[in-house]
Amino acid sequence: MATLTTPTGNAMPNQKYAEELIQTARAIVAPGKGILAADESTGTVGKRLASIGVENDEGARRNLRELLFTSPQIEDYISGVILFEETLYQDGNDGVPFVKLLQSKNIIPGIKVDKGVIVLPGTDGETETQGIDDLGKRCAKYYEAGARFAKWRAVLKISETCPSDLAIHQNAYGLARYAAICQENGLVPIVEPEILSDGTHGIDKCAAVTEKVLSAVYKALSDHHVLLEGTLLKPNMVLSGAEAEQADIRSAAFLTARALSRTVPPAVPGIVFLSGGQSEETATAHLTAMNQIEDINKPWALSFSFGRALQASALKTWGGKTENLKAAQDAFIARARANGEATLGKGDVEAKGESLYVKDYKY
Repeated sequence: MATLTTPTGNAMPNQKYAEELIQTARAIVAPGKGILAADESTGTVGKRLASIGVENDEGARRNLRELLFTSPQIEDYISGVILFEETLYQDGNDGVPFVKLLQSKNIIPGIKVDKGVIVLPGTDGETETQGIDDLGKRCAKYYEAGARFAKWRAVLKISETCPSDLAIHQNAYGLARYAAICQENGLVPIVEPEILSDGTHGIDKCAAVTEKVLSAVYKALSDHHVLLEGTLLKPNMVLSGAEAEQADIRSAAFLTARALSRTVPPAVPGIVFLSGGQSEETATAHLTAMNQIEDINKPWALSFSFGRALQASALKTWGGKTENLKAAQDAFIARARANGEATLGKGDVEAKGESLYVKDYKY
């Protein structure tokens, strides 16, 4: 009898991790849950710590991650956590490895595997992502350490000349090569083609570019024989440029869902959105509104993979002070709960808050 993995169809033959990949991807997008992106580089997390007057050392980084991972009820709303390499091998203050702590809560550890972006020659400052050369060895090592999914961020931008066909092609095929290598080593690849919100473009332009980019990405994934059932997509939402007048929540949600319905195969189990510098409340409102749409076919789970939009309030509340730990954890769980409910179409679609936008954002 035929199954999702036999015969393989266009997907990579002799994929020994196929069943595990499918099960992991489905578990990550379980109803009411999503991903905490805690994979900020040492430099980026340093900027977050500096904003609350805390020095960027290993102890401070450990304390921040421990604050999040030990929050009561985190497992009710968070199914997976993307880690930076330091955190994958780091112990908590009690000596328990963070990976084991997460696993004890049935939260799946993931790992950021890209090595940042470099300028793509022949373009108007566009970029491609580094890290392919030794990726297979690193993925095998990360799997052994307990990671079961990975993330690779490709970055594109909108301007009068961007994104170019070259940048779209290079980033799409880079994502596909990464995805194939991950699956060969047992890791579910989160495919992240982020179109930055920098600029003054309207939402219609973002919709058109998003559709073009996603179409190229899925063509590349097909060319690389990636098992779609064992992947997740992490796209931007379809929004106006950060310096333009913003569309209303429901219009943006509709155009996002429409772009996805035109480009993302139903074999993909879930879509976990990045927040892209939106305020905590606005990112959640957009997710809620998308899950309330009834007149567009949505065969995949629509969930979240938020960093700033889950951590900002908690970080500000904590301020690096032990006496603020419980209040900070309460703030984090409040955001996690709100986003978990948003995956079910529950919540306030009119909520607004302070923007977390950073131009040309780098992890």
